[in-house]
Amino acid sequence: MTARPDLVIRGGTIADGSGGNLFEADIAIHDGRISEVGKVSNSGREEIDARGKLVTPGFVDVHTHYDGQVTWSQDISPSSQNGVTTAIMGNCGVGFAPCRPADHQRLIQLMEGVEDIPEPVLSAGIPWEWESFPDYMSWLAKRDFDIDIGAQLPHAALRVYVMGERGARRDPSTAEDNAKMAKLAGEAVRAGALGFSTSRTLNHRTSTGDFTPTLKAGEDELTAIAAAMHGEGRSVLQFVLDLSTLDEDLPMMLRVADNTKCPISFSVAQSDRAPRRWRQTLDEINAAAARGLSITAQIAARPVGLLLGLELSRNPFQTHPSYKAIAHLPLAERLKRLRQPEVRAAILKESATATDDPLFFRPNYDKMYLLGNPPDYEQPQENALGPQARKLGKQPEELAYDAMLSDQGRGMLYVPFLNYADGNLDATREMLTDPRSVPGLSDGGAHCGIICDASFPTYLLTHWTRDRSRGEKLSIPFVVAVQSRKTALSVGLADRGLIAPGYKADINVIDYGRLHLHPPKVHYDLPVGGRRLLQQVDGYDATIVSGVVTQRDGAPTGARPGKLVRGVQGELQ
Repeated sequence: MTARPDLVIRGGTIADGSGGNLFEADIAIHDGRISEVGKVSNSGREEIDARGKLVTPGFVDVHTHYDGQVTWSQDISPSSQNGVTTAIMGNCGVGFAPCRPADHQRLIQLMEGVEDIPEPVLSAGIPWEWESFPDYMSWLAKRDFDIDIGAQLPHAALRVYVMGERGARRDPSTAEDNAKMAKLAGEAVRAGALGFSTSRTLNHRTSTGDFTPTLKAGEDELTAIAAAMHGEGRSVLQFVLDLSTLDEDLPMMLRVADNTKCPISFSVAQSDRAPRRWRQTLDEINAAAARGLSITAQIAARPVGLLLGLELSRNPFQTHPSYKAIAHLPLAERLKRLRQPEVRAAILKESATATDDPLFFRPNYDKMYLLGNPPDYEQPQENALGPQARKLGKQPEELAYDAMLSDQGRGMLYVPFLNYADGNLDATREMLTDPRSVPGLSDGGAHCGIICDASFPTYLLTHWTRDRSRGEKLSIPFVVAVQSRKTALSVGLADRGLIAPGYKADINVIDYGRLHLHPPKVHYDLPVGGRRLLQQVDGYDATIVSGVVTQRDGAPTGARPGKLVRGVQGELQ
């Protein structure tokens, strides 16, 4: 007689992660694994009635930045509230190990500048009880979380650790430097690193304005590191490229992959500056895959959009002299001043001044929207503030100003700056359906005051399979498969992402008709009262990690079965 299941999920409509048709079945779970799928005759110690509900594998998010948060919190929100059961951190070359005590502030400033995580939060929250990457992994392995986490070795931290000031100022590495970095990279894989990440984009700068240390790292440096890591076991090289140097850097990264046989993964998006370059990039990726390279494109599920507001990191008037004069005031006092007619007139009369902030630009009101409730990430161009202002006979600055003053100064503006060059998401759909792509770039844990995209997994289900009205949708089986099984395999986690006997019991029970994202709101729940943007989510009846219910009806249960994933997890036979 088979052992009594710990948990049975009864009668759900299952999207099993394979991409096959939906079917109805029970799921039995024992010792953290799925033990049976079909008609389960045994009663479970706990049961969930999933009749009329969508049941999926837990989602695997391959692009997050929880490197700091995992050291001060056991709850990996907001990803854990969006059906994610495994999150991979250490992307874009930034992170906190290896690191000598003298470089703590340097890595904090880099993370603050690249990922908009405030310095006071990081300084207060990170305990720094490690120096080497293996020490960091050993320290994390002692902690319990509400989801599983996986880590990559960040290039910036490694470079500064080996090269010191030379590494920080982007000097070329020597053969000796490369040998030292390669040795440490091999140790990182043996400690459980799933990959290595680097960045070559001009947008990635420290909070003091310096470019990321990895910006111009040589091919010899990258080859030495990737070869050492992959020589110790499968490990992915994740990177971010800049559009301005894509024609030079992408062929180089493909050579690194070819010479080391290391799988590579990088972000691909549609840019306003070159609206069809993404198609050429995907063609190059597919050609490389046809030559035998293991290569994955990470695709954002919707426009990557900035949120602007008085309570946020940026707003359209932040460089106007009259606004700068009151920018230091608390929100309530600032709001009082902004409502004064003479202050309003002065700010609206002025123009934005020059700034080297890569995420701030002279506002283009023809691409600035009110996000709305429910939030609408695929609005027609006529909804933008520019066309609306012309229709009303006003200046768009007036509409932006008044919108931000709404809701007691908490009103937000939305500026899609990637994946929206055509004013719709048709290109994004084409990218998502490319055979070499997976959903990525949610940046969970990052961009606390300007971007709120950790809800990508939920958006993939709500918008792409149900709510889209301005173009073709995607099927539920496809969307579930690409953000569970396909993402898991892309980082070497072959033990999850499928609802089948023997696989890890990471599962979502979803009230599909009720699944809904609320507008982003600012919460002050980080260390020292730090700010972050969060979106409330409705419709997740239960999220299960290793057979334990961690979220029920949108609220955490307090259970923390999640662990650090050390290294790749082998294919089940």
